[in-house]
Amino acid sequence: MTPRVLTRVAVAGLTAAALLGATACGSGFDDSTDDTAQSTGPASLQIMIGSSGDAETKAVQDAAAAWATASGNTATVIAAQDLTQQLGQGLAGGNPPDVFYVDATRFADYASVGALEPYGDRISDTGDFYESLRTTFTYDGKLYCAPKDFSTLALQINTDLWTKAGLTDADVPTTWEQLTAAARKIKATGAVPLVLGDTRDRIGAFLVQNGGWLISADGRAPTGDTPENVTALTHVKELVTEGLAQFPKQLDAGWSGEAFGKGSAVLTIEGNWIKGALQNDFPDVNYRVVELPAGPAGKGTLSFTQCWGIAAKSAHKEQAIAFVEAMTSGEQQMTFAKAFGVMPSRQSVRDEYTAAFPADKPFIDGAEYAQGPVNAPKMDSVLQDLEAGLQGLANGDPKNILATFDKNAQAALGGS
Repeated sequence: MTPRVLTRVAVAGLTAAALLGATACGSGFDDSTDDTAQSTGPASLQIMIGSSGDAETKAVQDAAAAWATASGNTATVIAAQDLTQQLGQGLAGGNPPDVFYVDATRFADYASVGALEPYGDRISDTGDFYESLRTTFTYDGKLYCAPKDFSTLALQINTDLWTKAGLTDADVPTTWEQLTAAARKIKATGAVPLVLGDTRDRIGAFLVQNGGWLISADGRAPTGDTPENVTALTHVKELVTEGLAQFPKQLDAGWSGEAFGKGSAVLTIEGNWIKGALQNDFPDVNYRVVELPAGPAGKGTLSFTQCWGIAAKSAHKEQAIAFVEAMTSGEQQMTFAKAFGVMPSRQSVRDEYTAAFPADKPFIDGAEYAQGPVNAPKMDSVLQDLEAGLQGLANGDPKNILATFDKNAQAALGGS
């Protein structure tokens, strides 16, 4: 996953409303999907991506051009200025690109209204994709689209500040208890132990580490207010109120990576996108990456991913599937990894990836126990309300925050 996940893509409200409203008014995508005339000869595919920068755009353009030359088709890559908005407009207007990036946080919205072609089972060796990624892009029991790449959260340690606080390799935490102990030692020296993003995309990892999560595996029932989640969120609150963890805004930073780069905290919890950000903005910071400390239920982290979506209304579905097949081969994914820093979604190139990028091994190891995002439609306002509760966690009631989420989520799911 590329640096665009530092801040989740903002919801394009009007566009989403138009997309969802089209189905509600009886002109849904499913109405004409079966009637879409399919081309059988060479096709001109339109591919829309949300690029992290020039390196990604060029890599995808080069890959698309190579596929087109080999297959006799043509492929035009469009780097969207605002993928959510532009894609939403295309889908709602009935003229979407053939192939496009779909972020996991938007997937259920698109799948629930029939905007996506459920082609997943037509891609070779789908079992080679990490299970957590397959689960993320499964809706109503169907694997809709092939995972493009992914990232997970891990623990970053500023090694200079760690040593300055009197800590050694023996103190590197592998459990909640060890993290708390190390944080207390750091705090005793006057330094800030941990900078932690005040969102579900960071705090949620603690829920997973205690055996909990916000929604059921099938995406149909909220599961926020459980003893496992309450205990986990209470643990995070204790870290915050004891001064062992601070949110970025408390350290005058826009995100945890900035605070960590400035040396405002010894530890942070971020994804592998932090590597590029530190290289660009804070090249002198010495740090190491380790897996997140395990909770009472074991290891847990969060995954961030996108898939290659194919429009249900595309007239070139066969060619689009062939394109995705080429883009998700292990060889092509390794080319992308070397070009712009993503982690391949296929397990078969895991060893090749870790050999090329040994420092990223903790991130890719997290794929074995990662939890994907809330996989249900119409949850935007519910999740925004949850975020507000988490941002006020220091003075809030963990059980109330989670119970409020369940109440709001049930209302949204009941009307889906």
